[in-house]
Amino acid sequence: MTVSQRTSNIEHRASNYVLAVVGPTAVGKTELCVRLARHFGAEIVSADSRQFFRELGIGTAKPSPAEQGGILHHFVDSHGIAETYNAGAFERDALAKLDELFARTPVAILTGGSGLYIRMVTEGMDEMPPADPEIRAQLVETFEREGLGPLLAQLDGLDPAYAAVVDRANPQRVMRALEVCLSTGQPYSAFRQGKKADRPFKTIKIGLNRDREELYGRIDRRMDAMLAAGLVQEVQGLLPYRHHNALQTVGYSEVFGYLDGQYDHAEMVRLLKRNSRRYAKRQLTWFTRDPEIRWFHPDDYEAILQYAEGEMQ
Repeated sequence: MTVSQRTSNIEHRASNYVLAVVGPTAVGKTELCVRLARHFGAEIVSADSRQFFRELGIGTAKPSPAEQGGILHHFVDSHGIAETYNAGAFERDALAKLDELFARTPVAILTGGSGLYIRMVTEGMDEMPPADPEIRAQLVETFEREGLGPLLAQLDGLDPAYAAVVDRANPQRVMRALEVCLSTGQPYSAFRQGKKADRPFKTIKIGLNRDREELYGRIDRRMDAMLAAGLVQEVQGLLPYRHHNALQTVGYSEVFGYLDGQYDHAEMVRLLKRNSRRYAKRQLTWFTRDPEIRWFHPDDYEAILQYAEGEMQ
């Protein structure tokens, strides 16, 4: 059966569909999504919170044109590093893009390792208390003076439930959670009730994972490839933007430490690989809390395709 015939069959069904393909870094999301996109005649919406930025290429493992396989990848290289872009703005823009895509095809693919950005598109986010500028200023001062450690310790005490799932390398998310805790006297997690927003599409969630040894080996090899491709030189060119939220993350912060003379090259490589493995573990912690995700090995393409098509019946 051809792609056009399959698409024609899907058009007779009652809904549009978003295939949300998630999983840890280096697991193999891009390759699978390209195969699925070809099968369904679909386009890909990237929900990677760092691949938005044109200047961040090597350190974000941004898919090359060859890896994109001729499939349109929306929200890759869509913004400049000097622009402000957050999860709320992405929710708005991604939903508008999906409306545009559904005018052409009933299936779209949403993918990335940023759990919050995936959730914003598929489910929305609970309403949070407004920002308190005085508390935020105090938290920023602490972060700039003492680093992220004291803020993490404070969050562990005030909201251990959220501290267990937050990206602990992301200062903006840590500070936002603390801001809510300190301004309301309630844990940040109390405001995250999981009420889903209505969406004009059905979401089919596909999780990808590998055995730990296999995944960690891929992460280490990816990091070696990044360094060979010029990661250090890329980070040197980003020094004027080093306080940007997207650069306070694994793959960049370790290189900034090396460039600052805090440790030698060998230690930088060790930290890059260790922290990338820890990041993958945190990603899996986030995603495995969602009971709607059906998990597969990335190589099990036929089973993934059978599951996706079955959910479209």
